[in-house]
Amino acid sequence: MAKTYYVVGGEYADTSFSVIAPGHTEERFGPFEEQEAHICWRALTGKSVDNAMVRYFIRRSTEEAAGEDWYVVGGEYADGTFQTMASGRKPEVHGPFSRKDALDTWRSLTGKTVDSALTRFDLFTGEEMKRRATAN
Repeated sequence: MAKTYYVVGGEYADTSFSVIAPGHTEERFGPFEEQEAHICWRALTGKSVDNAMVRYFIRRSTEEAAGEDWYVVGGEYADGTFQTMASGRKPEVHGPFSRKDALDTWRSLTGKTVDSALTRFDLFTGEEMKRRATAN
């Protein structure tokens, strides 16, 4: 069975990205196959890059994600492409967590590093972590 993904987000009330801004509603696009979800996400984030309060996330269908391990991965990067870690740095890996605990950890880490334009953390499923490990 193919996995189902959605792109969700919109304009948030603050940079915790947990509460949609007053007068706005959460946007939801999909369902998509994984690759299509990434294409949609890139298009949406490209259009909203100038608004720090807009954020979109790729989410797997709730039914499919239940009971799955989640990780928070990131740290300080060399530049704004967020592809290469800063000199002498390794990616920080936090987890495994439930989805809720991973999101709480992500919020805490991003809140502490909000003033660092080159620090970024992302959420990954256990399955995504396995794919990343085999790709490196």
